[in-house]
Amino acid sequence: MAANLTEAAEAGSTGHNLPALVFGVLLIVVIICGNLLVCLSVFTEKALKTTTNYFIVSLAVADLMLAVLVLPLFVYSEYQDGIWTLSTTICDGLMTMDVMLCTASIFNLCAISIDRFIAVLIPLNYNRKHVDLRQTILLSATWILALAVASPIIFGINNISGRDPSECKLENDDYVLYSSVCSFFIPCPIMLLLYCGMFRGLRHWEEARKAKLRNSIQACRKLQEAAASLPPLASLPPPLPPIIEREVTDTPDELSTFPSPDEPFNSSEHKGGPVPTVTFAEIKFNPDPRRRKRAKINSRERKAMKVLPVVVGAFLFCWTPFFVLHTMRARCRGCHVPPALMSVVTWLGYVNSALNPVIYTVFNTEFRNFFKKFLPRCWC
Repeated sequence: MAANLTEAAEAGSTGHNLPALVFGVLLIVVIICGNLLVCLSVFTEKALKTTTNYFIVSLAVADLMLAVLVLPLFVYSEYQDGIWTLSTTICDGLMTMDVMLCTASIFNLCAISIDRFIAVLIPLNYNRKHVDLRQTILLSATWILALAVASPIIFGINNISGRDPSECKLENDDYVLYSSVCSFFIPCPIMLLLYCGMFRGLRHWEEARKAKLRNSIQACRKLQEAAASLPPLASLPPPLPPIIEREVTDTPDELSTFPSPDEPFNSSEHKGGPVPTVTFAEIKFNPDPRRRKRAKINSRERKAMKVLPVVVGAFLFCWTPFFVLHTMRARCRGCHVPPALMSVVTWLGYVNSALNPVIYTVFNTEFRNFFKKFLPRCWC
């Protein structure tokens, strides 16, 4: 979040910050191009149409909106050395979108962790082919809750007496604490706990799968050993004709159509006629009720699960310094946070929006193949 766009002004510097302008423009271009590719790849590539990737698209949309609605004004302010020259109304709009989109990003990551937790620990209730009602609710809740966290700015919490129009920041320290707790300090532990539970369940699933595979191999070996000890086929007697048994529930009328074993069989009656056939009743198996069904977790889902911790780790690395310093500065009046440090951690948080497409390219084969296939067409 652009908590304070006037850090350089507070330090007393003047002039224009050209490196911030160049870096900011490049960052905006990278974020837009990378996240557009992520959205395009999921909607056009059949192999990438999974429920997890639809959550990733929602995260990419949040990053795209950040690059379009927030970063241009932030970069402009940084270029002005942190001095806000636009109206306070635009500043409040910037703060609203900044808080909402950063909150939406972490809520999307939290929703992904909930979705993966359900997929691993409650697999029979999970729809792997289509986005079902539960996943639609999760996707909608991320954006509704993010808007709820940012809504106090819309209703004027930033309009305090004695506000400096040359600064664009969150003016209410209580709201700074509220937004930081709701946007970061509550979702992060929940997300990490869900991932720990998910990977424990995945490890147990892998161990059960390997044990089942070992048992199957041992059974095959026993069958091979038993077959090797049997006499050759030439020494076996000829097979007996098959005997078809009727169920005891057959009706007397049906039984009367067949000759009694006490009566002599008259071959002339059936000579040239059709051979009588016997129909079987439907066979119903009664499986062991204690045996639980297990849904399979395919290799594509396991690959997606391996990418997600990297995405979460990158998010925490980029945003934790900002939220810690942001909250500390609001609650600790005697603590001095250097303006340059606050600017660096703010930039670091925005850089995270450009990292996710890179992470998908490096760690996910399907995304990498799509990017290799699509990018050469763009240069033609």
